[in-house]
Amino acid sequence: MTIDNRIEVVLIDDDPHLRQALSQTLDLAGLKILPLAEAKGVAGQLPRDWPGVVVSDIRMPGMDGLELLGELHAQDPELPVLLITGHGDVPLAVQAMRAGAYDFLEKPFASDHLLDSVRRALALRRLVLDNRSLRLALSDRHELSARLVGQSTPMLRLREQIGALAATRADVLILGETGAGKEVVARALHDLSGRRNGPFVAINAGALAESVVESELFGHEPGAFTGAQKRRIGKFEFANGGTLFLDEIESMSLDVQVKLLRLLQERMVERVGGNQQIPLDIRVIAATKEDLRQAADQGRFRADLYYRLNVAPLRIPPLRERGEDALVLFQHFANEASARHGLPPHELQPAQRALLLRHSWPGNVRELQNAAERFALGLELALDNSTPDGSPGAPVEVIGGGLSEQVENFEKTLIAAELARPHSSVRSLAEALGIPRKTLHDKLRKHGLTFGDSNHGASDESD
Repeated sequence: MTIDNRIEVVLIDDDPHLRQALSQTLDLAGLKILPLAEAKGVAGQLPRDWPGVVVSDIRMPGMDGLELLGELHAQDPELPVLLITGHGDVPLAVQAMRAGAYDFLEKPFASDHLLDSVRRALALRRLVLDNRSLRLALSDRHELSARLVGQSTPMLRLREQIGALAATRADVLILGETGAGKEVVARALHDLSGRRNGPFVAINAGALAESVVESELFGHEPGAFTGAQKRRIGKFEFANGGTLFLDEIESMSLDVQVKLLRLLQERMVERVGGNQQIPLDIRVIAATKEDLRQAADQGRFRADLYYRLNVAPLRIPPLRERGEDALVLFQHFANEASARHGLPPHELQPAQRALLLRHSWPGNVRELQNAAERFALGLELALDNSTPDGSPGAPVEVIGGGLSEQVENFEKTLIAAELARPHSSVRSLAEALGIPRKTLHDKLRKHGLTFGDSNHGASDESD
C-alpha cells in the first residue's frame, strides 16, 4: 500500500490517547492526517516525492523514532520529520536533530507549538518539491534537446508536446514517416515519465510473422498450440510497470487488434490458451507511418481501436519540413561518427550545405545519419533525391573541389532536382528556375540533362 499524496501529516504514536488528541488538533486545523500506532513499514509506503511531513514519538516498541528517521532519510534526506520526546529523552532528541530531524517537541507541549512546527515543515516541503520539479524540468528540457536536435518551429513544438505528455499516464500514438525517429520519441516519453525506472519494451509488429504475433505480445500457456511446451511471458506482461512501444501497428491483423483494444480498455492480459486475467500497469505507445483513419475507412484497421489510440497523437515532422535542422543534424551526426572512428571532424562547405538544404530527404533522419557517416569517413555522398511522394529523381552528389567546381555542381543539382518535378513544358521549368528558356536550354546541354527524359509526355517547345 502507498500513502495517498493527499495526506499532509503521518502521525505515529503507540499511546492511543495521545494519538487521538494530536489527531484532533491537526484535524481541527484543516490538515489531512493519517494516524498510525507503529513505525514499521511506514517508509516503504511513502513515495519519494510525497508532499507531507511525519510526526513521530521517539520511544515506541518495535521500531523507534530514530530508526524511522534513518529509514525515511535513506530514501529522501529532505523529508521533514518531527519527533516527540519525553523529558528524559532531550539528549536523544538533540542527537536526532544532528541526524537530520526537522524539529522535536518535548512533552507536554502546547497545541499551537505543534501546529506552528507542522505548518513551517509543510511550507519547507513544498519549496523543496517545487525546486526539485524545476530542476527536473530543466534537466528534461536539456535531455530532450540533446535527443531531438533542432531549433525549427516543428521541432520546438514536438519537444513541448513530449514534455507535456511524458508526465501523464495517457497512451500515445506517434505518427511519422519511415526514418523520422518514432522510437527515439517513444523512448524520450518513457525516460521523462514516472515509469523511467521500469522496463521499456520495443516491438515491431510488422517484423513479426502472423503465426507468432499473439504469442509474442500476449504470451501463451503450455499446450496452447503445437510446439508450446512451456509457459511464455508476452511483451505486454514483460513491460508491466513500464512502457511498451508498438511500432508499425497498422500491420497487425484485425483479430489481434480486437485483443489489443480489450487490453487497452481493461488493462488486463490473458495468455493464449489460458483463462487467468493478469492485471497490467503499463503505458502503450503505438506508432504508424500510415493514416489510420483512412485505413479504418478502408476496413484495414478497426475504427474503435483508432479512436482509442488517437487520444494523444504526436506527429513527427519529416526532415524536409524542418529547414536548417538538416544542417545541424548532419554536422551533429558527422562529428559523432568522426569521434567514433578516431578521425578529425570535417566542416561542410557552402555548396555542400546548399545541397543538403535542397535535398528532400525521403529517408528522413535515418538517411541523413547514414550520409553523415559517409561524410565523416571522407567518402563521396550520393543522395537519393526522390520526391516526397516516392517518385525517383536525379541523384545528388555532395563533393568537394574548388569554388568553380562546387558552383557548377550546385547548379546542375538544382536543375536536376527541378527536372524531377512534373512540368508540362520547358517554359514552366524555366519559370520555376527563374531563368529565360534559352538560358535553360544552354544549361541543360552543358550539364548533359534532357527535359524529355524526366518529364514524359511533356512538350519541349509547344508553348
